[in-house]
Amino acid sequence: MTHLRQIMLEELRRRNYAESTIHIYIHTVEHFSRHFHRSPDQLGPEQIRQYQAALFTRWKLAPNTVTQRLAALRFFYVQVLKRGWSVAETPYPKKVLHLPEILSQEEVARLIDAAEFPFHRILLMTLYATGARRAEVAHLKISDIDSQRMVIHIRGGKGRKDRDVMLSPKLLDALRVYWRGLKRKPTDWLFPGNRWHTASHPVSTKVLWNACQQAAERAGLEHRRIHPHTLRHCFATHLLEAGADLRTIQMLLGHRDLEETTIYLHLSRRHLSATGSPLDALPIRGEGEPTQSA
Repeated sequence: MTHLRQIMLEELRRRNYAESTIHIYIHTVEHFSRHFHRSPDQLGPEQIRQYQAALFTRWKLAPNTVTQRLAALRFFYVQVLKRGWSVAETPYPKKVLHLPEILSQEEVARLIDAAEFPFHRILLMTLYATGARRAEVAHLKISDIDSQRMVIHIRGGKGRKDRDVMLSPKLLDALRVYWRGLKRKPTDWLFPGNRWHTASHPVSTKVLWNACQQAAERAGLEHRRIHPHTLRHCFATHLLEAGADLRTIQMLLGHRDLEETTIYLHLSRRHLSATGSPLDALPIRGEGEPTQSA
């Protein structure tokens, strides 16, 4: 597997795949190989079919995750082994669209105020104020905070795309307080790793995940399944409810397709209540009113 793994790494990096995608693709092929106790170049369509079924039945993975695993295997067979890949024999599962969990603005405030540590608090504020993904927040650099133009530069986002988002004055004030409280001022990363925040590498995304989980528990919101992406969804939904247009929100989120952004129309109270139900226009009698006789 070592030689094949090296080739796959080279092919992925030649195409400038994100490190997170590279990790998932490599892990998938290794998992596929271990499942059958054979080198992946000795496995074919029948094993792929069995593996796809096992992803659903044995490991209970979601359809979108199975699609990602199949994409990894397809890359391996087409780009590394130079073999054909039959879409008919390996169909991608139908996508499932679940509406994300949304908190009210009052609940977001409760979550932030319930942060156990000041560092967790500033992470939660940054997630909500920017709508950035947790990896994007973790990899913010000091130079990305542009207080002259009041924007934050998000670099190397999903799809290797850079974008700018607004810099909230309230967040800027909180970042300055956070900065003054650091015993050792970082020179590169805005949120350095290790417990003293002095490492030469950024904080891990797991820290942002834990910050959400712990704050949710302290705020009495643990039943809501809150994670960093929840604050991204709240950012977009609350902007839409405040009157921002979908195109602007698309740009702020870094969505490639406007269709991705339209999901927030299903979550915005402003849009859901803009049109009354057709039931209200029916001339039917009210509950308890007598039936009119002919």
